[in-house]
Amino acid sequence: MTGTLFVVATPLGNLGDLSPRAADTLRQVAVVAAEDTRRTKRLLNHIDARPRLKSLPAFAEADRAEAVLAELDKGLDVALVTDAGTPGVSDPGTRLVALARARDIMVVPIPGPSAVATALSASGLPADRYLFLGFPPRKGSSRRALLDTVATSPWTVVLYESPNRLVALLHDLGAALGGDRAAVVGRELTKLHEEIVAGTLDELEARFADASVRGEVTVVVAGRRQAAAQPDLAEVTKAAEALIGEGLPTKDIVRRLTENWGLSRNEGYRLVMRLS
Repeated sequence: MTGTLFVVATPLGNLGDLSPRAADTLRQVAVVAAEDTRRTKRLLNHIDARPRLKSLPAFAEADRAEAVLAELDKGLDVALVTDAGTPGVSDPGTRLVALARARDIMVVPIPGPSAVATALSASGLPADRYLFLGFPPRKGSSRRALLDTVATSPWTVVLYESPNRLVALLHDLGAALGGDRAAVVGRELTKLHEEIVAGTLDELEARFADASVRGEVTVVVAGRRQAAAQPDLAEVTKAAEALIGEGLPTKDIVRRLTENWGLSRNEGYRLVMRLS
């Protein structure tokens, strides 16, 4: 029998966020495939775990995945971890998981920290639907295409960015979306110097323009406001005529039209006066 591949989410910064289930898994597996073995070694030491480490960085995942699969083929359980957060979410791991599934190797997720969910939860922006776009391209048509996607998205958008490119991203977002679009910048999430700043894109660009930004950055951008649907004029007119026929005072008719049909007070009054 082959081993099981556990996909283990690890803390963004605060080691207290490692779940008991994740800690138990890391203690029990024979091998841990890690994005950076040095960083993962510190985490393993913290929980007194002693698995063998295998390096699986993003730039070499394609070449080294087979070595990890060989461990699984021997019947050994393997935990996949990245430097922080959930593997495969703008981190290495997708290729390894896909190859394991293609070989009918059991893949078990051990959920936990994710910068996407963490930033959304503290943003105050709608998160019932959202669009995650990861790290934006640095320049060219691909960057313009991404900015267009953000500008037209009706849903909240989440982006990752490196600290030295944050201001340029905020500037380009402001140019494409309008500087008054609401957004939130989360920096060093869950760490000692955590900072979560809300404002418009223009305000955030000004806030960070002269700042020395450090650590991982997550940017959350409000979705495009949807234009209110125009009520059907014939239906509204019919409703207004019925209310007038009931002999209701004009102010009550207007109130019902604004509440039930989305008319402004001025539009309601004009319609009632015209029909009267």
